This record gives sequence, C-alpha cells and structure tokens, in this order.
Amino acid sequence: PTYQYFSKKGIRTITIYGVVIPFTFPHTFTVLDTLKTHQRIHSGEKPYSCDQCGKAFTVLDTLKKHQRIHSGEKPYWCDQCGKTFSQLGNLKTHQRIHSGEKPYSCDQCGKAFSQLINLKTHQRIHSGEKPYSCDQCGKAFTVLDTLKTHQRIHSGEKPYWCDQCGKAFTELGSLKCHQRIHSGEKPYSCDQCGKAFTELGDLKKHQRIHSGEKPYWCDQCGKAFSQLGSLKRHQRIHSGEKPYWCDQCGKAFSLLGHLKRHQHIHSGEKPYSCDQCGKTFTDLGTMKTHQRIHSGEKPYWCEQCGKTFISSSALTAHQRIHTKKKR
Repeated sequence: PTYQYFSKKGIRTITIYGVVIPFTFPHTFTVLDTLKTHQRIHSGEKPYSCDQCGKAFTVLDTLKKHQRIHSGEKPYWCDQCGKTFSQLGNLKTHQRIHSGEKPYSCDQCGKAFSQLINLKTHQRIHSGEKPYSCDQCGKAFTVLDTLKTHQRIHSGEKPYWCDQCGKAFTELGSLKCHQRIHSGEKPYSCDQCGKAFTELGDLKKHQRIHSGEKPYWCDQCGKAFSQLGSLKRHQRIHSGEKPYWCDQCGKAFSLLGHLKRHQHIHSGEKPYSCDQCGKTFTDLGTMKTHQRIHSGEKPYWCEQCGKTFISSSALTAHQRIHTKKKR
C-alpha cells in the first residue's frame, strides 16, 4: 500500500488508503500493524484489556491512557493554575477556561462553547431532541446527567448529604443551596433594594415585586400572579381541591398553612405569644389582630359611617346594623 506520514510537535500521523491514524514517538511500527489497528474498528476486536477492571481496547495507547484512572497518574498540568490531568485533551479543554476561547458555536443562535459536547447538548434545545428517557416513567431528557438525577426520584437515592445536620439530597446543587442555611451565605442580592437571597430563583421571584411582573395567570378567571405556587393555590378555589387533611379528624384544607393552624386545636399548642401581655395563640393572624388592642390600630373602616375596627370580622358584624336599618 502507499502511505505518507507527517510530524508536528512530536505527534505524527500516517495515512493508509485515505485513513489518517495518529501516533506518538518514540514509536516503532510497520504499515501492516497500523492497517490491522484500523481494521479493528470494523471487526470490533479489542485485544488490549485492563488487568484492573477488565475493560478492553482496540489500541494499546488507549489502554495506557485508561490505566491512569487506576494509577492516579496525571502527567499533564496547567501552567496557569497547576491543575493536573490524565489526558492531554482534558488539559487543552481546561486551558480554555483561562484563555476564554470558545471555538464551538451554534449555527442557530450563535452561542459559543468551549467544548464540543456542550454545543451538541445545547443544540437539542433547537431540535427538541431528548435522547435520554426514564425506564420507569418514560419522561425524556436532553442531558444524560439530568436523567440520572431524575431517576433518583424513583430509586430514592440521595447521595449528597450535609455534614452539618445530616440532611440528604438527590442533587449536588440542592445540597450547596441548603448549606447556605448553616453558613448564612446569601450570594444573590436585589439591585433595587439590596435584599439578599441564598438562591437565584428566590431573587428572581422577589424582583417581580419591583417590576410588577405577573407571568402566571388563571385560565378560569384571568387573575394573574407573580409566583407559580400562588397560582396553584388560587386554582384550588375553582377546582375545590383540598389536598391537605387532618389525620386526627379527617378535615381537609386547600392550604398547608391552614392545616397546620387547625392541628393546633388537637395538640393544644399555642406557638404565638403577644410581647405586650404574654397571651398565647394558635395562629399568627389571631395574634396580630390581638396586638391591635395594644397598638390602637384599626385598619378596617365602615364606608357607611366611618367607624373603624381592629378586625374584618368586627367590621362585618357592625355592617349588619346598617343592613337592618335599610330594611
């Protein structure tokens, strides 16, 4: 066969029948050996196997790279930060963090990436492709790692746990957010009022207070909400759904907070106390109404006569006087 080889920075390639095969020096080879290596792609032959785990490879150099996983050898290091790598390709990919190079760009939207695999994953947003599906429920995902995280819902696996309190999580990101409870770290702050948050999602929700944005609206009555949770709670008015029920008496509630307040009746617990007189209450709202006795605040007023009241129930009772007079 006819062939030719090229050399660049110690890495050479040989072309046989139009197939380009790389190799490194010092390296002794014959044309026949190189052709045989290529033919293993078609035959599936993998004559080189790892004595640690049994994994097999078509090329000896690939086996040697693999063995670094077991030996821990990392011969390639970054001259910017000193981080070491077992593969030259991994070092080159890492160096783009320092250089800012993003050689792979999306032909749909122009977004650029430092790694080809990240570009391919991104392109699924445009194509709608979701190649990874859950064998338990059939839900499909664009990224393999997202599927693996999802599967923990079914398996109950929670591999990430807090070393402060022992609480376990299915995702590393959830653990990191949780750890801010202990550290007090709030890295996300509002540029309008300066209020800080532990999670970016909470900051975005808060910013809707300033912008007035209400992206969630009820398809029954058209009422709009700034939070998805608020919309879902509202929709129970229309559906009549009451998913929270008392295990003591069976009474059902549309809101979890209402169930908890109700449960204080059975437990006798009164967790809210007035700082003026020490009187205790089962729910926060009742305590706040009580505190108006001390403060003199009367936020509810009658539009018929202008009289004011400390609670809405007191106003409603008063308004019956005017109703009776009309009769």
